[in-house]
Amino acid sequence: MMASFFDQFMSPTLLGLPLTMLAMLTPMILLLTPTNQWISNRTTTLQSWTLSTITKQLFLPINISGQKWTVTLITLMMFLISINLLGLLPYTFTPTTQLSMNMALAMPLWSATVFLGMHNQPTMSLGHLLPEGTPPLLIPPLIIIETISLFIRPIALGVRLTANLTAGHLLMQLIATAALAMISLLPTVAYLTALVLFLLTLLELAVAMIQAYVFTLLLTLYLQENT
Repeated sequence: MMASFFDQFMSPTLLGLPLTMLAMLTPMILLLTPTNQWISNRTTTLQSWTLSTITKQLFLPINISGQKWTVTLITLMMFLISINLLGLLPYTFTPTTQLSMNMALAMPLWSATVFLGMHNQPTMSLGHLLPEGTPPLLIPPLIIIETISLFIRPIALGVRLTANLTAGHLLMQLIATAALAMISLLPTVAYLTALVLFLLTLLELAVAMIQAYVFTLLLTLYLQENT
């Protein structure tokens, strides 16, 4: 029974071919493309306003050179939001519950921010490893700790996204299974459990968007340190 709860996190296959790539390409059809008309529909206007607001909030403290990453990171955030929300639909698969995929997104982007800092301002980038005014005896351990902290960042990015989505999906399935099992024995309790499931689903909708935003926000903070 418990093993079946984790089957939802296995990559689906059809005729022996993995369908993960298909799940990753699906969000492309959900985002609307702005037209050249003076007046757009309400959905396009809302989408454009949301993207503009989020972009200003994320990239306002970043200098001009760092703002060149705007298109890349905003596209990444919308991609993650779409995938996370699609994964809440029945009979769907959420690629972001796979640690391998999240690490494949986190590692190159984090590495790019570090290499950018080392290339443009190596002194300042290395200065983050040692706070100003550190006593001489604490310099070696602090450098080691800050170096470990630096290399843990991409792991934390990938694990945070994976853990939050996996825990939410698993909890939803556990509650749904409990409600279905009790509906014939304890109808009242089953209906209350279904209500909890509904509230949890609303929470997961928020988590799906917040985790994508947090993933992008942390990348912008890393970028801000290196530009």
